[in-house]
Amino acid sequence: MAEMTSPAGDSGAGDPESRDSGLRPVLRSEIPIGLSTASVYPQNTEAAFQYASELGYDGVELMVWADPVSQDIGHVNYLSERYQMPVLSVHAPCLLISQRVWGRDPIAKLGRTVRAAEELGAATVVLHPPFRWQRKYVRDFGNIVGDLEADSGIAIAVENMFPMRADRFFGKYDEAVERMRQRGGPGPGISAFGTSIDPTDEGYSHYTLDLSHTATAGADALAMQDRMGTGLNHLHLTDGFGAAVDEHLVPGDGTQPCVEVCNRLAQSDFTGAAILEVHTSAARTKLERAAILARALEFARTHLAR
Repeated sequence: MAEMTSPAGDSGAGDPESRDSGLRPVLRSEIPIGLSTASVYPQNTEAAFQYASELGYDGVELMVWADPVSQDIGHVNYLSERYQMPVLSVHAPCLLISQRVWGRDPIAKLGRTVRAAEELGAATVVLHPPFRWQRKYVRDFGNIVGDLEADSGIAIAVENMFPMRADRFFGKYDEAVERMRQRGGPGPGISAFGTSIDPTDEGYSHYTLDLSHTATAGADALAMQDRMGTGLNHLHLTDGFGAAVDEHLVPGDGTQPCVEVCNRLAQSDFTGAAILEVHTSAARTKLERAAILARALEFARTHLAR
């Protein structure tokens, strides 16, 4: 946030509500827009840095998962310097598919993720709630997160999730979307998580709002944004129709209130980052993938502009 003083002889004339003892208005910096390294799958981590650099993103979010480069923080630092792309955030290896990345102890893995964020200069760690079978982690989760934040100064932003819906196992994609629309919610399902899929039910200092997850969960994204309040410091800007799977569409291609969420952040004192986390696996060529990622960035620039 930049603050500019009036030059000599300038009385600071203008809107009295925007002046403070002769100072010009406080200027809020633009919201940084990053690219999740997961967005280029099945390409690798280095490809994400290259796309981000060539397309004009402000940085990347490192998804730590099976790709060996994503686990090698020294090499990620090299990529950040090579492509002049800062690492804005680090996504902990807490997906089902990354349960063995950096060991099997979720507490140790989270600590290692925080250290990685410190080494990379990232301000935020993105974290999913603990799984039901991680009993000690479930029991101590809030304290673990709070203690690591206090010790490191890194924001650990707990992400909203979604249940495993029964209609995932029968019917077609479009039918699941229609069922969601007709009943106004996800219907029968079960959560794999040991704490609420809505992190505001538990209460943390920092949150990540994911707009594909709100779609799959049948949650009201704007109401969740309100509940997160000033604790919202990270956005996964994406979209969905409400299918029984996590869609991660380009924002604007689904039914989530992406424009409204972005406009609210732009008009607020939000100091976090917005990360494009979109699926591009259907792209047949690198040019097609680049076009998708460019379109996502254009949406973000348009609606997050201050």
